[in-house]
Amino acid sequence: MKHHRLLTLALTGALALGLTACGPKEPTVEATPTPTAEATPTPGQPAVDREDLKVGFLYPGDPSDVGYTRSQSEGADEMQEALSLSDEQIVEQYNVGVDVDCAQAIEDLTAAGCQIIFSTSVDFQDDVVTAAREYPEVQFCQVAGTEAASSGLSNLHDYYAALYEGRYLSGIAAGLKAKELGNPRLGYVAAKPCAEVISGYTAFYLGAKSVWDEVVMDVVYTGSWNDTGLESRTAQALVNRGCGVLGQHTDSTGAATMAERMGAFQVGWYMDLRSVAPGAALVSAGADWGVYFTEAVQALLDGTAIPTDWCKGLADGAVFLTPLNESLVAEGTEEAIETAKAALLDGSLQVFSAPLTGVNADGMTIDLAEGEHYAESDVANGGGSAPTFDYVIDGITIVSTEA
Repeated sequence: MKHHRLLTLALTGALALGLTACGPKEPTVEATPTPTAEATPTPGQPAVDREDLKVGFLYPGDPSDVGYTRSQSEGADEMQEALSLSDEQIVEQYNVGVDVDCAQAIEDLTAAGCQIIFSTSVDFQDDVVTAAREYPEVQFCQVAGTEAASSGLSNLHDYYAALYEGRYLSGIAAGLKAKELGNPRLGYVAAKPCAEVISGYTAFYLGAKSVWDEVVMDVVYTGSWNDTGLESRTAQALVNRGCGVLGQHTDSTGAATMAERMGAFQVGWYMDLRSVAPGAALVSAGADWGVYFTEAVQALLDGTAIPTDWCKGLADGAVFLTPLNESLVAEGTEEAIETAKAALLDGSLQVFSAPLTGVNADGMTIDLAEGEHYAESDVANGGGSAPTFDYVIDGITIVSTEA
């Protein structure tokens, strides 16, 4: 769909910067399964007439990005189609923070008449909170946000997806491939040492370990959300360390293409990488942001409340896996993933469950006893939507050498 754009896009527009959800958190331990759901919503706002509706989006990257920004933009397309909105009703700002200042981009969207604005990078959070105070008649929705519940603003909302579920399932594909290779050493190309990234790679590792207890994992932080060359070099360094299967939480195809070049295998993030690395890509985990966009905009049309915090996952189609690369995955991968998925859905499997020990950057420790689990993104019980698990657990090594 061709949406109305306020910006002239650079031909080589910047790629997605990604998300962060940083800061130390007290562990939330549950002894029984806890479903992921919405928090108690803020009071509803006056309904908006459909023909008057305008929806704004702030993107950190360019539409040519095949990863994170594209996934958010595709979610906007999904919402537009589901609610039968015209192209003129969708106003998108690309390369925010690169081609245009975030505060200015928000001002442009409000001037264009947008009644709801989705901020798709947590790097924009400070400007979004400021704007929510300045424009109380506009609804602001912040991905991986941490401020809505404490802000006292009824027009500020935080959203995320239970991506740890998808990470766990994709880790099963990695673990079974590693077992087939007879090489228990996994590698992980990570952006930054914050909770969003740590939560994701921990879930990936636990999924792998669930099918082969011998696996260990080396993690290298690139310090960047999207740098193709750096991610390629990081992947190369990990393979040179003996890692046979790689995961990633970065936004380019660099890790996948390097893995293929070096004869290793790779599990991706957001995008189906079979077309760029058919000899390496096993599967990818991703989020369907259109689920949230549709719910939030429908609430605006209905005059009902948008939740203060929102986090949904596999059960609601907000988290998914791309199709398996059937020519590469180990025998039994599809069946193992389906079994684990069913257990996640019925609550008999919790991703961050005992035995689990680790320590975070502030020296805080976690040591779960039998029957306990860490309730990630526990919106149903008053927690926030953004990830909080930031412990490096036993079996995972943060590699000190740079790529």
